[in-house]
Amino acid sequence: MWDRLEQIDRHYEELNQRIATPEVATDLKQLQTLAQEKASIEGLVTKYREYKATSKELEEIKAMLASGLDEDMSALVKQEIESLETQLDRQLRELKLALLPKDANDERDIIMEIRAGAGGDEAGLFAADLFRMYTRYAQSKGWEIDIIDSNESGIGGFKEIIFEIKGKGAFSRLKYERGVHRVQRVPVTESSGRIHTSTATVAVLPQADEIEVAINPNDLKIDFYHSRGAGGQNVNKVATAVRITHLPTGIVSICQDERSQLRNRTKAMSVLRARLLDSEQRKQEEEITKQRRSQVGTGDRAEKIRTYNFPQDRISDHRIGLTLRNLPRTLDGELDELIDALATSDQSKQLEGQLA
Repeated sequence: MWDRLEQIDRHYEELNQRIATPEVATDLKQLQTLAQEKASIEGLVTKYREYKATSKELEEIKAMLASGLDEDMSALVKQEIESLETQLDRQLRELKLALLPKDANDERDIIMEIRAGAGGDEAGLFAADLFRMYTRYAQSKGWEIDIIDSNESGIGGFKEIIFEIKGKGAFSRLKYERGVHRVQRVPVTESSGRIHTSTATVAVLPQADEIEVAINPNDLKIDFYHSRGAGGQNVNKVATAVRITHLPTGIVSICQDERSQLRNRTKAMSVLRARLLDSEQRKQEEEITKQRRSQVGTGDRAEKIRTYNFPQDRISDHRIGLTLRNLPRTLDGELDELIDALATSDQSKQLEGQLA
């Protein structure tokens, strides 16, 4: 690890020297390339240099203690040694985390798909709650939300809703949300006050660029039809909704929320590319339905990543054994505490694997 860090440190200095040369300074394209490369390792180099400085300071203070000091000065030096050792341990962990391979998808925009699972109308209402939760969270980050397709359940819920979130680091934060979410509460449709258990499934797909996923136009079947639900007279007069079927895989992508047939087609293609990219990256079964099932399962109550228990004002993430209170605040989009804990757990597992 230390050899690798020394190499990165030397490379950082080489980049600084090259950027300062007249040849590079007058070549905008090369300057941008080198500046981006420098920026990509600058944080790691800073952490490494801070670690070396703390290590050197610790050695010097230990040498002072060994040289012989009076009792009062010795006690002060020992306190400083203890403080520096704690600081060094923290810096070492940060260094190891910084060396972990980055998820290539972390900076991508995403497509989220929320579907009602077990529980009838209550599952649809819960799906709507989750959509609102992620919408509020995205808004707090300054991200853009755009609905691609939705199928309402008639009492304010969703049978399914598909939407995109555009913003730096969207996938890095929300990738931990994919799976089966379970809710335990008294439904508004329940007159006896009995607690019901319902589920909704969440899939999180990284957005794919056109150049990343090559799609042969001959492999596509594109259908246009009239949108369902509200939308004004235009919906009734013009077939604006788009259904795209990728024949080799059987993946179907639908968009009908826009009034423009062209915009619906563009969004449907975006969903199709994301699903194909997800399929390739997961390298599991060939059929997209099986790959998507690896994210969200079947929606049965027994399959769950998280439980939202209203009577006890409790939210429990079963993957890391974390329980939090103040459920309304979480459903209002305050997800950072949960996501931070999941990210930390994920990093710890990666570190364990690296050390092993």
